[in-house]
Amino acid sequence: MKLNAKHQKRASGRKRLRTNCFRLVLTLVAMGLMSVSATAHPGAGIAVDRAGQIFFIDTGSGLWRIDTTGKFTHLSRTLFHWLALDEDNRFANTQLPSGARGEIVKVGSNPTVLLSSDYPIAIGGDGNLYYPSGAAGNLRLMRMTAAGATSVVIAFPTTVNGKPLPYIGGIIAGAEGSLYYTEDTAIRKIDAAGRVSTVVTVRAPASPPSIPATSEHPYLRGLARNHRGFMYVADTGDARVLKLASSHDLTTILQTQSPWSPTAVAVFGDDVYVLEFLHTVRDVRRDWSPRVRKIASNGQSSLIATLDQMPGAR
Repeated sequence: MKLNAKHQKRASGRKRLRTNCFRLVLTLVAMGLMSVSATAHPGAGIAVDRAGQIFFIDTGSGLWRIDTTGKFTHLSRTLFHWLALDEDNRFANTQLPSGARGEIVKVGSNPTVLLSSDYPIAIGGDGNLYYPSGAAGNLRLMRMTAAGATSVVIAFPTTVNGKPLPYIGGIIAGAEGSLYYTEDTAIRKIDAAGRVSTVVTVRAPASPPSIPATSEHPYLRGLARNHRGFMYVADTGDARVLKLASSHDLTTILQTQSPWSPTAVAVFGDDVYVLEFLHTVRDVRRDWSPRVRKIASNGQSSLIATLDQMPGAR
């Protein structure tokens, strides 16, 4: 019992330290004492569970849930960037990765929400947890079982431009044991045998928008795939959400007005949910203001969550 309490105390201390460091970075950026980089960027975590409840990350206040009645609940003040839903609670008792390159923590149950500090994560169709590990040129995809065993799935190949892959922007499970991930300009697929192929390469628009703290065009982050096989991806650098049909035709289903830009998407049936952030650290209210948008199956778009609706987030 003493060892367990000591371990919990150390883990709590690490979490507080990471949170305080992240807040310090945002403060320094706002004061003009530090430039914006990948270290300080808004979260890219949104998901919908089987019941239709929406979970999303606000970089400034933590994890939120919107239930099917529209009620907001603040689930955690952990200021991490990505999430995955463990709807079968397979990892409820698993010791999750924690180290110099990032940390994954658990919040709640039914479903258990996994929050990741520094890299995107996904629960695969096999029920295992997948996440990247390593540095540019040596980035690997890891698999973790519910028993805590880890193994290397693949070494990520170079980007579609032939350069070392420094990071991935998002990762999701696909059909038949496959996974999909984003690099800045492409969506790529890893099949069950570990083969990597390019699903689509995305071009920047002719006149790309100017998004504060973002210079890549395109800059693909979170992605989602619905029951029809349609894929959706947030192009943060160009302030748009793209839909990829089964014919591999790309269409823009959302174009936000700078400095607002999407970072992640989720699907529930034929509806699409988009996590957007105000991409400026000079907002008069706070850093990285969030909002959540619903694009219904009929194409109607509406904001269903804003900072004013999130009690205690301001």
